Amino acid sequence: MLEGIVRESIGKSDAKKLRRDGYLIANIYGKGLENVHAAFKMGEFIRTVRHKETLAFPVKLGDKEMNVVIQEYQLHPVTDQILHVDLMVAQPGVVTHYMVPVKTVGTPKGLKNKGVLAISKRRIKVKGAIENIPESFTLDVSDLDVGDAILIRDIPESDQYKIMVAGRVPVVGVIKAK
Repeated sequence: MLEGIVRESIGKSDAKKLRRDGYLIANIYGKGLENVHAAFKMGEFIRTVRHKETLAFPVKLGDKEMNVVIQEYQLHPVTDQILHVDLMVAQPGVVTHYMVPVKTVGTPKGLKNKGVLAISKRRIKVKGAIENIPESFTLDVSDLDVGDAILIRDIPESDQYKIMVAGRVPVVGVIKAK
C-alpha cells in the first residue's frame, strides 16, 4: 500500500521544498468528499503505479485508507519528471469519468512494409461505476497494414460503461515512414 503525508501548507515554496526532498505533490478528491492535499515519495509512487493490477490502487494518508485512480498528471517540459498528480477517490456505485489505458498486443504486418505504429490515444475517457470499468483496453494490432487504423468504434462496448470519445477517432494505426 502506498503511504503518503497530508500537506498542511499548500504554498508554492512548500511544494518546492517537498519536491527537493523527493516527494510528489498530489491532490485527492471525490464526489461529496473534501479535497486532500498530499505528498508521496516519488520512487514509491512510480513503483506502485507500474505494478498495480487494477485501475484503482490503495493509498494511506495518516489513518485514512482509500482507493484512488489517476485522473491527470503534469510533467516537466524538459526533464519529463512528474511534477503533480490528481487522484480521484474510486467510490463504489458512483458513476463518473475515468481514463482507461490502451495496451497493444502483437506486431503489425505493416512494419515490414516500411510503416510505423502510431498510438494516438494512450488513454480513453470512459463513464461508469469503478467496479464496471475495465483495467485497460487491449488491442490486437497484428493485422494492421500501412494506412490501417483501429478506431474507437472498433473497441467492444459494454452496457455497464460508456466510451465518451467519438467513434471516428483513431486509437492506433500504422502510418508510412518518411
